[in-house]
Amino acid sequence: MVFFRSVPLLSRLRSHAQHQVQKQSNLSNSFRWIQTQTISSDLDLHSQLKELIPEQQERLKKLKSEYGKVQLGNITVDMVLGGMRGMTGLLWETSLLDPDEGIRFRGMSIPECQKLLPAAKPGGEPLPEGLLWLLLTGKVPTKEQVGALSKELRDRASVPDYVFKAIDALPVTAHPMTQFATGVMALQVQSEFQKAYEKGIHKSKYWEPTYEDSLSLIARVPVVASYIYRRIYKDGKVIPMNDSLDYGGNFSHMLGFDSPEMQELMRLYVTIHSDHEGGNVSAHTGHLVASALSDPYLSFAAALNGLAGPLHGLANQEVLLWIKSVVEECGENITTEQLKDYVWKTLNSGKVVPGFGHGVLRKTDPRYTCQREFALKHLPDDPLFQLVSKLYEVVPPVLTQLGKVKNPWPNVDAHSGVLLNYYGLTEARYYTVLFGVSRSIGICSQLIWDRALGLPLERPKSVTMELLENHCKKAPDN
Repeated sequence: MVFFRSVPLLSRLRSHAQHQVQKQSNLSNSFRWIQTQTISSDLDLHSQLKELIPEQQERLKKLKSEYGKVQLGNITVDMVLGGMRGMTGLLWETSLLDPDEGIRFRGMSIPECQKLLPAAKPGGEPLPEGLLWLLLTGKVPTKEQVGALSKELRDRASVPDYVFKAIDALPVTAHPMTQFATGVMALQVQSEFQKAYEKGIHKSKYWEPTYEDSLSLIARVPVVASYIYRRIYKDGKVIPMNDSLDYGGNFSHMLGFDSPEMQELMRLYVTIHSDHEGGNVSAHTGHLVASALSDPYLSFAAALNGLAGPLHGLANQEVLLWIKSVVEECGENITTEQLKDYVWKTLNSGKVVPGFGHGVLRKTDPRYTCQREFALKHLPDDPLFQLVSKLYEVVPPVLTQLGKVKNPWPNVDAHSGVLLNYYGLTEARYYTVLFGVSRSIGICSQLIWDRALGLPLERPKSVTMELLENHCKKAPDN
């Protein structure tokens, strides 16, 4: 059985030139891998995983026994003081981020996902359920498999009343992310993993109640998130789930947006925001907390609190607010020179231009690119979209001139707010909740594999400045 396209560990240790050759070979073979993998007719995702897990457990065991002492790189003081950037230290199976080409979900780029994953209509955006199947199994699902998973998620989407009561105990003015994290914590009462652990379940079976919790969590968060939106912005008038709609379409519907284009946008949004390898704040937080054998609800609630930070998920809120401030001060018909002046004004005031730059990427984020293509197809004349296009021309040269930015190109946040705003979801303060719903798919998929592979408690070593100073003074090159 073929699981997914892998990159041999030792190839990472070769020269840069060899790495580039290998990478080009991998990219050219991407579609061949997708076409030649085994496609099972089994519609049950759980049984698919149960079949895959033993061989991946053996794979990990072999990796540890044969290559456990192989070095992956050197740790510098800059890495320790700089947020561990560039430091390899996590196993994250579901996606891999390349600085030049962007994210790949189990080896597949975003354009490949758009082409090969099942859609709600011919030529439409990929269904998030299809990506969930891909992340968990490494296989492109059939339309029937996605349909079965979509139904399973709808069946799991029942949310107890006490969850809504917990949210209602907060002021309606509380930030939407505060309400969202509260709702997820209230869902934890029904954790199957916690119940199984208290009964003494064997560690080899940890993945099974983790799977149950994870799929239920993924199924329920759109219900909780839409309740929060309707509570804050629509006088508490809740819209029930539509049993004929898929995951993304239903989320759009429960929020109150039933146009086919908005439902397509939500499918695209959830898919591209679902996972971005394991080093970002929300993914790493979820992995870290789960490594203590905290159940998926506790782990994902912690991840949401990281996502709520201005330097992570809150950025999509800040982008639209900044773009609207440009319009308020300069008008919709702003010239390129006026826009350049406004960008410099922002930078000179000690602020950043939100939506540009990335901790890993060194090119335009492909998640930005696919949203731009969506806009060109559906809303080419929208004034805010045209302003975003001008920013794409203006901001990178300014940031390059500034000389302090490694990546001056737009990221995923630079575009999403404008699309949502166009279709009527104008409340920027809520945008990070959409991000959170999406991220449940990636974080929970990896969490299932964390338990299946028996990954240990995360415990890196910390140091003091005194230790660093003494170590560096003794270093041979000092």
